[in-house]
Amino acid sequence: MLKYLPVLGGYFSLSYFCSVLFNYYTMIEVNNVTFGYNKYHNVLRDFSLQFKKGGVYGLLGKNGTGKSTLLYLIMGLLRPRQGEVRVEGALSAQRRPEVLQEMFIVPEEYDLPRISLRKYVESLKPFYPRFSDELLARCLKGFDMPLDIDLGALSMGQKKKVYMCIALATDTDYLLMDEPTNGLDILSKSQFRKVVIEGMREDKTIIISTHQVHDVERMLDHVCIIETNKVLLDAPLVEKDEPIDLERLFIETLTNKKVED
Repeated sequence: MLKYLPVLGGYFSLSYFCSVLFNYYTMIEVNNVTFGYNKYHNVLRDFSLQFKKGGVYGLLGKNGTGKSTLLYLIMGLLRPRQGEVRVEGALSAQRRPEVLQEMFIVPEEYDLPRISLRKYVESLKPFYPRFSDELLARCLKGFDMPLDIDLGALSMGQKKKVYMCIALATDTDYLLMDEPTNGLDILSKSQFRKVVIEGMREDKTIIISTHQVHDVERMLDHVCIIETNKVLLDAPLVEKDEPIDLERLFIETLTNKKVED
């Protein structure tokens, strides 16, 4: 028998109330998703995972386990064969403008048009209602990059830094990053951590897919380690007496064996 709760003079079923509460706290839902790039092999198989709103998530896994694919499914750039991906209750595959306005992805590989940064930013601002010129300037300063930039004249590492600054300046609720520190030198990796913190707010969710665990381990609030059809670890990172060794945690989770010092 269903139980009912009095709410604002009316009544809601307990199951409805719980579903609303779940969707409020679980803002990205990957439900029983199967996806493959061809009919002979599935990258993800009956895969489920949830991301709550707020914090920096590390998405880890071996090569070929579907980390990048998962990010593209969340963005709606790929569509699952089976199952569904929802962002704040909306199907990501529908790519509704009001949902996309709150999402931005930094892929592992990309190019930028041969125009000035100013013109590129002007083309983005109408779509992202909270785009912040001030935040863009602060992030560029964090990377020791000037505001007056010709995007076509940049090296790959410089393009990566500028694009991450643009991504943070959009001030979307959800920011997905695929191997963001690949191609960055040691100094730039240190700057990357500071720049991401600069662009963070309490209700912002950042998901970082990476193999470079030492580049991001001090930034993460939560870690998800995945395989093709299951989640091996989905847990908050809580430092106790010493910093968490994410590489060690990753190896121990995959092998189910204790790593000796």
